[in-house]
Amino acid sequence: MQVLRQPLGPGETDHELIWLSVSVASLGLAATWFSLGLPWPRCLFHDLTGRPCLTCGMTRSAIQFFHGHFLAALKWNPLVFAVLCGVTAFDLYTFFALVTRAPRLRNSRVFLRNGRPGFHSDHRLTLIKHRSKHADATPKSVSICVRLWLS
Repeated sequence: MQVLRQPLGPGETDHELIWLSVSVASLGLAATWFSLGLPWPRCLFHDLTGRPCLTCGMTRSAIQFFHGHFLAALKWNPLVFAVLCGVTAFDLYTFFALVTRAPRLRNSRVFLRNGRPGFHSDHRLTLIKHRSKHADATPKSVSICVRLWLS
């Protein structure tokens, strides 16, 4: 997969605006929830088994992260810390792209031409089968291409 920078096309869905809105709304909802003093979320898995689940410490990790105590957030739950770092990086990219109207990052797709797969820059065979456009691709050629790509 190659990542390309290209301007937002006419009629193209603005995914950056949608996901930035979702992220900001989620943060606003969480801040409102805790500022009103509503009860903290309960973990049904922990209540039933008494054992910690994969997301135990998530709320405390998020609170520490948003207070700027990154080491404490990492100690509470490393998975949530990594996700919050990724969401923050994406939100910064999205904000920059929306404000400056910069070209957006999109992945390139390699399509079949006459039943032959295209090549990526790393020379792995890739196949994206579109039945409406490329009806000549047989299941046998698909399995050969997938085997070559995985090797």
